Amino acid sequence: MRDWSPVMGLPLWVWLFALPSAIGVICLIAGPRMERLLRPLWRVLDGVYLASGVVSAGFMVTILLLIVAQMIARWTGVALPGTTEFAGYAMAATSFFALCHALTRGAHIRVSIILNSTRFLKRWLDVFAVFGAAVIATYFARYAIKANIFSEMLNDRTQGQDQIPEWVVTLFSLPGRAIGEWGQAMSGSSSELVYTPVWIPQLAMSIGTVLLAIALWDTLYRMLVTGVNPIVSEVVE
Repeated sequence: MRDWSPVMGLPLWVWLFALPSAIGVICLIAGPRMERLLRPLWRVLDGVYLASGVVSAGFMVTILLLIVAQMIARWTGVALPGTTEFAGYAMAATSFFALCHALTRGAHIRVSIILNSTRFLKRWLDVFAVFGAAVIATYFARYAIKANIFSEMLNDRTQGQDQIPEWVVTLFSLPGRAIGEWGQAMSGSSSELVYTPVWIPQLAMSIGTVLLAIALWDTLYRMLVTGVNPIVSEVVE
């Protein structure tokens, strides 16, 4: 059996930056010959970006429902604690899950006056800009995940009125457990209300930034393979 430990023991920066950059160099050298190989993957990624946009829209509707519920609660004199905090979490989730979908649909503002000056600048300056954005987004995603991990390690809890059942916290923690422990973990949790762990709403930030980084690297590879930026509809300033 081949020993993969030297490969798996590579520094994190190699996996996050050197390896994606090397793939970009391969795409640049191979050019259109890579398109047939990558097109099935592109279709899958396009579906992921669309799904992320749908999730973002779902959280936006959640904000509306929470606001309406809060209004009705005030009219009827019913206590509905935590709606303001939950609406804030939903707003953050809306923003982060929308990042990759908005990028691929050209909804992000891009200053392209210099890009449109010459064909050379339009291609290579655009490549440089997308590469820089991909590196920055990867840094952002890496430290978003790190913040998520530290919040869970410190058991950081919110200080507001947003309380959730204990079994919900256990449900979100299942991916970090062995599958064989899932049943025992869920059976051991209760419906008692506990203060919301900060890492749960932070998950939207981690997932959204990871998807944005993937979308930017994907955009870079498509540009290098096809010679055309796949973001065709953009806001120009």
